Amino acid sequence: MGRVYMQKLDGMFYRCRACHTHLAKLDDLMSKTFHCRRGKATLFLNVVNVVVGEYEEPMMTTGMHIVADIYCTQCNQNVGWRYEKAFDESQKYKEGKFILESPTM
Repeated sequence: MGRVYMQKLDGMFYRCRACHTHLAKLDDLMSKTFHCRRGKATLFLNVVNVVVGEYEEPMMTTGMHIVADIYCTQCNQNVGWRYEKAFDESQKYKEGKFILESPTM
């Protein structure tokens, strides 16, 4: 396995609660009104220093989606998920975006 390069963010940012790895810029925050299995969650346009897991098709409160869990590259903690596809037209804005679960950052 190759060397892992961590991206450092400038300005205001969110970080992994477990290992303090930088995860997302405040400027990339889209919404704080989301909920997850562990409580509150935040939608981001982009995140860094994560590994994307296997895709699955869960039924969520807003309908069927294709999503993948995302993991901190430093400590491997599950920090949220990535929206790959939304089947409901009103949810398409989430495609390609990321959720970070508040208890993990």
